[in-house]
Amino acid sequence: MGQTLSEIATTLRDANKKVQLLYAFNASGKTRLSREFKDLIDPKADEQDDDRRPKVLYYNAFTEDLFYWDNDLDADTERKICIHPNAFTKSAFEDLGLDNRVITTFQRYTRSNLTPRFSVDFSEVAFSLEGGDDTSTGNLKISKGEESNFIWSVFYCLMDQVISTRNVVELDERETDQFNDLEFIFIDDPVSSLDDNHLIQLAVDVAGLIKRSDTANGLKFVITTHNPLFFNVMFNELSLARSQNSTRMLSRFDDGTFSLESKNGDSNKSFSYHLYLKQTLEQAIEADKIERYHFTLLRNLYEKTSNFLGYPQWSQLLPGDQQLYLNRIIQFTSHSTLSSEAVAEPSPQEKQTVKLLMEHLRNNYSYWQEGAPNG
Repeated sequence: MGQTLSEIATTLRDANKKVQLLYAFNASGKTRLSREFKDLIDPKADEQDDDRRPKVLYYNAFTEDLFYWDNDLDADTERKICIHPNAFTKSAFEDLGLDNRVITTFQRYTRSNLTPRFSVDFSEVAFSLEGGDDTSTGNLKISKGEESNFIWSVFYCLMDQVISTRNVVELDERETDQFNDLEFIFIDDPVSSLDDNHLIQLAVDVAGLIKRSDTANGLKFVITTHNPLFFNVMFNELSLARSQNSTRMLSRFDDGTFSLESKNGDSNKSFSYHLYLKQTLEQAIEADKIERYHFTLLRNLYEKTSNFLGYPQWSQLLPGDQQLYLNRIIQFTSHSTLSSEAVAEPSPQEKQTVKLLMEHLRNNYSYWQEGAPNG
């Protein structure tokens, strides 16, 4: 029987782990879990209580909602991001003066000359490309990916400051007392628009901050992601193979309940991204409920398996005598975009193709033999 997200949030709270790393596919409830967790740890109190200190700092889709565009539709020249005033941005800018560090961090993940310029009261920020000859492009509308990078940079710098502050043992020697009651930092899917190199850098940076956080200060971290590369870098950087029940899989059932399954051991074998895809496809085959999206999962499974085994192309794993034909079938079916192609029910022949290719993987690649550890 599944659990509610509230029950899973309670499990995470009571785990007594410095770090908990969760993997979940998109639409599995990660963002809702972050909200449930926040409400459990730090329920809303009297808004007039100015002395109230937060118990959880979190980054999720709601964090991005604090930043919104003014596109200057009349003149189309003064485009800028407006910053909704709240405790999160107040701590970062007004109280701690992190604006210059945010600029440096943002440029590290994007371009060295793409420059945020804050207003005096930190209510808005504009962006320009600055040249070495003191030239400037004026206010730019940056991409959605760059915007997400900027918002993450604000959170990252605030998290860095929190950890530095909490590592000071004597309370009266800390730069600020606003983090004294903080218990958790919850990170839900940090920037997913990064290329692989920058995503690895981000994961290494986050892991570095967590490792720098002194265990004695009591701060705990919960991190969720749908990105297998980010998951595996974090897993290895934080040496989570040594920590029982620190890596987990969040799954959503058809009835709206959820499960939180522990994953232990080596990341490539215990991390169930490959195994979860395999299980999902096998269940669909057994129940004769194969739909078109299963071709996307199948292609994804072949891609991850070829990468794990060192093949330069996933199509090299296909049966040799039918390689070209099967490659074409999977490519077409997993990338269908026309409305006339959006039919959930595949043909009997297409269903048989999914079954054939699953059996081929299972029978020909030994790291899936039944005796392999699966956490």
